[in-house]
Amino acid sequence: MVQQLTHRFVEVNGVRLHVAEQGSGPLVLLLHGFPESWYSWRHQFAPLAAAGYRVVAPDQRGYARSERPADPGAYTLPHLVGDVVALIAALGEESAVVVGHDWGAPVAWTTALLRPDLVRGVAGLSVPPLLPGGLGRTEHARSSYGDGFYQLYFQTEGVADAELAADPALTFRKLLVGGSGDNPHDPRPWVVPDGQGLLGLLDRVPELPGWLTEQDIEAFVADYATHGEHAFTGPLNWYRNIDRNWELLAAFNGLGITVPALYVIGDRDMVTTLRGVRRLREQLPAVAPRLHRSITLPGCGHWTQQERPAEVNEALLDFLAHLDKQA
Repeated sequence: MVQQLTHRFVEVNGVRLHVAEQGSGPLVLLLHGFPESWYSWRHQFAPLAAAGYRVVAPDQRGYARSERPADPGAYTLPHLVGDVVALIAALGEESAVVVGHDWGAPVAWTTALLRPDLVRGVAGLSVPPLLPGGLGRTEHARSSYGDGFYQLYFQTEGVADAELAADPALTFRKLLVGGSGDNPHDPRPWVVPDGQGLLGLLDRVPELPGWLTEQDIEAFVADYATHGEHAFTGPLNWYRNIDRNWELLAAFNGLGITVPALYVIGDRDMVTTLRGVRRLREQLPAVAPRLHRSITLPGCGHWTQQERPAEVNEALLDFLAHLDKQA
């Protein structure tokens, strides 16, 4: 009988992280993205645990129920990879399979790059590896999309923070539906018009798609209630270190991912419309020569494991079985 999902707090590198956990066996770490929490993996816990794995999903630093360091500089990729390394040890394990979605994917890819001794395998959902910095530099984003590109809009402290925290339920409804494969508009980069906000780009959502319920929205809102008006400041601080990540990780330019890898993306994911992503996907076998599979899910938008849980679970279980055979 598989144990029930449990919650607790673990201190790593002086930061108190909330973690959700189910099952026993080899460790699988699930790293969420923006603006999510452990709850974005709700459909993965039971199937992976039933297959014989210990499944742990933290709220990453600054997010949801986890502690929010006040210093914006405390959210670099070295900090985030350090949290993964420390979490593996705090859980009493010597290694893990690391799976990341959205911002969690750069954390997963970079952890595999820097600490292959701890990573049995790595899976990225949506965001392919752009090593070693994770996301493209802000100067490149500005030249491609202008000052309104959402990642640049996030740079000014306090602006997006206040917009997203004003009505968290509306924020989650608009971002989750607007970034999904159910958005009736063709996927495109999010560019905020001058003097406006991100949520104004996205349609009003009278009805939720089948994969997302009102209870799901309530769960995300409840997770983010911990930090009140600063609910989104920690997550936004990840974006405010994009350029610093390239500076801090410059010594690792040219290295690839040496552990087995898996990549999954939806063909209606906004990420597919970003310049350079097609090239990154084409280069994936060279960057990760032990790539097991690269999977494109038709009709799926950005919220891969939430929109297509059955297909994602099948891909993850196939990848885990592949790793077990190699052990």
